[in-house]
Order: sequence, then C-alpha cells, then structure tokens
Amino acid sequence: MSQRPPAPPSLQELRKEIDAIDEGMHRLLMQRGDIIDRLIQVKQTQEVGSAFRPAREASMMREIVQRHRGILPLDTVESIWRVIISTFTYVQAPFSVHADVSVSEPAMRDSARFHFGFTVPYVAHFSAQAAVEAVAKSKGDLALVSATSSRTPWWLELEAEGAPKIIARMPFIERADHPAALPVFAISRVADSALVTEVETFSVRVSGWNAEVARALSPLAEIVAVPDTAFDGAALLVSVTGATSIDKIRAALIEAGASVRSVALVGSHATRYTVPPTGPKS
Repeated sequence: MSQRPPAPPSLQELRKEIDAIDEGMHRLLMQRGDIIDRLIQVKQTQEVGSAFRPAREASMMREIVQRHRGILPLDTVESIWRVIISTFTYVQAPFSVHADVSVSEPAMRDSARFHFGFTVPYVAHFSAQAAVEAVAKSKGDLALVSATSSRTPWWLELEAEGAPKIIARMPFIERADHPAALPVFAISRVADSALVTEVETFSVRVSGWNAEVARALSPLAEIVAVPDTAFDGAALLVSVTGATSIDKIRAALIEAGASVRSVALVGSHATRYTVPPTGPKS
C-alpha cells in the first residue's frame, strides 16, 4: 500500500518560518552594528573619508548579484544592501550627500535615496559646481553629479592635490528598468588603499575641439565635454578603461587635430556590472 504524500505546511506554519527569518535578519543587523561599534573604538578617531571603501563595496556587490536567485527582485536586494552599507558608514563617520539637481531633481533624489537611504542627510544644489564645492569644504561629505552631461567643467575642482576625487559611478549594476537609473558620479575624499581603479577618470583640456575630434575620440572612452574659454577649446572629463590608456587618448586627440593643454587624474571607479536582459540566475 503506497504512503500518502506529506501534507503541505499550513499558513500558520509558513508565517512562523517567516517570523523566525525576520528575527534572524534583525539580530544579524544588530550584530553587525556591534562589530561597527568595536571598529570605531579600534580606530579611536574618525579619519576624513576613511569610512568609504569603494573597492570593497564593488566586490561585495558583484558577489551579491552572482549568488542572487529566486522571486525577490534584484532591485530590492541592491537597495537594501546599499542602505545597510551607507547607514553603517554614516554611523562610523557622519556625512551628508550633496546632490546636483540641475539635470533632474526627481531622478537625482531617487538615486540618492536608493543608494544612501533616508538616514544620511540629503542636500540639494542647483549646479554640479556648488555640490562639488560643498564637498571640498567639508570634512567627509559626498557629492552626486551627472556622469553623462554638464553645463560647467566642475571636475577642474578635483585636479589639485588633496581635493576630493571621483570614487564611484552609480548605479553600479546596469540593467533595464533600474529604479534609480540616472548615471551619477560619487565624489569624496577616500584613502588611497580603499580606491578601485578599474576605470580612471581624467580632466583633459584641449584647444581645437570640434565635432570631428569628438567622433575620433568617442570609440575610445566615455567623454563629457564643455566649452573651456580659458583655452579657447574644451574641458573634457574622460573615463578610461583597461582596454585603452590616457596616452592613447592623448595621441588620438593630436592625430585628430586638437592640442592637449593639460591632463590630470581626477578619480577612478569600478567597472559597472551589467546584468543581461534575462536577469540573474533563478
């Protein structure tokens, strides 16, 4: 005589399992907080920018995407993780997020809230220049500015030694219908040991900039260009990956007829993780 299949769990039993998981997650978050508290005591000082760890965050985010599966949307996982990291960073060394809302106030606010939550103070500015200047005057704040367009060459403020630098590009996970899809650079001061240099960003000032030069450069790197009256040309923000180099960019500019006036490294960030249209594993 064949045995009957086991009865499915009741609704009450399933809810008890969920309650146990919720309690476990809360306890783990509190445990994480205890470790952060011990970390602060070990440091005994809140060094400027020391709490930001772009390289570690990029590595952790890649691991999260690679192991994610099931019905829970990746958007939710990414946002939860980002808020946890940002909040604990804020606990270690309080900071504010200065956002340039001139491109799109709703989109920039969505990006700030998605990546930093509501605990970290949010300060709106009406230009990228103002946001960057606010960070330069702060002890450890962070700025968000558009990564694809600009009205002014705000990155010139990052050229000096000791100035804030580009430390990240968000969203880190590229996918269709991202809830915070506005491409932004994060700018702050970070310890050299915490940086990730998979993509380097350079401030390049040229004369003789025109459409032909722009077309010659576009296959080699991502570029933001604005008029630069000081050199009767253009100020470029050039993002260079491992597939090329700033020397190749310089050579391409000269070959296309432009004159390179100055080049300065103004930051770096991780290579973005692109999720295919089919999404992560299920």
